[in-house]
Amino acid sequence: MKNLLLLVVAAMLIAGCTSEFYKHDSLFKTNQHVAYSWWGYKNTMPEAAKMSSDQGWWGREIPYIPAK
Repeated sequence: MKNLLLLVVAAMLIAGCTSEFYKHDSLFKTNQHVAYSWWGYKNTMPEAAKMSSDQGWWGREIPYIPAK
């Protein structure tokens, strides 16, 4: 019974994640983005911030609109 419950919970999590995941064309923008995400994040340099901005690693900015 525990295995069935675990399987159902895992299936629900996977289904929720994949519904959003497939809306994007890729997980990483460029090869430099992959390298930074796998190895370079521990020692961030200003060059990485510039690359991030130039290559659009974080997608488009959504403006904050406060609630009324």
